[in-house]
Amino acid sequence: MKNQKFEFFVGLFMGIGILCLAILSIRVARNDYLVEGGYDVQAVFTNCNGLRGGSTIMIAGVEVGRVKKITLQDYEAKVTMALQAGVILQKDAIASIRTKGLIGEKYIEITPGAADTTVPPGGTLHDTEPAMDIESLISKFVQGNLSKPSN
Repeated sequence: MKNQKFEFFVGLFMGIGILCLAILSIRVARNDYLVEGGYDVQAVFTNCNGLRGGSTIMIAGVEVGRVKKITLQDYEAKVTMALQAGVILQKDAIASIRTKGLIGEKYIEITPGAADTTVPPGGTLHDTEPAMDIESLISKFVQGNLSKPSN
């Protein structure tokens, strides 16, 4: 009888642990823990090569949001970003696609602006810098097509 009671409590403990792990996994995978109560902002890039949904958004090296989705709009990439509540972006802020390390993952770095007006929730950042294409740069170097500096 004692053995059955012990097995029941071990099974109950394992079930609760697995349930907690499942809830935590779903929450982390959706990244809801980061931007709860935040707002969305869009930015349009000519090229967002390597950027994907869930990529981080940083200001001054601090993570302030995640890329929510990327869609095609007029042959340009429209990136919807979910930002934390309390993050205020000026109209002239610059959104740049950067790479962590030499060949690491892509993220968006936002450089704050100095304008008095701010981007409202659902608004758009107009100043953007696309990702630097390392592969085409290396290809040009190998082929000898890099422009020579003028003297």
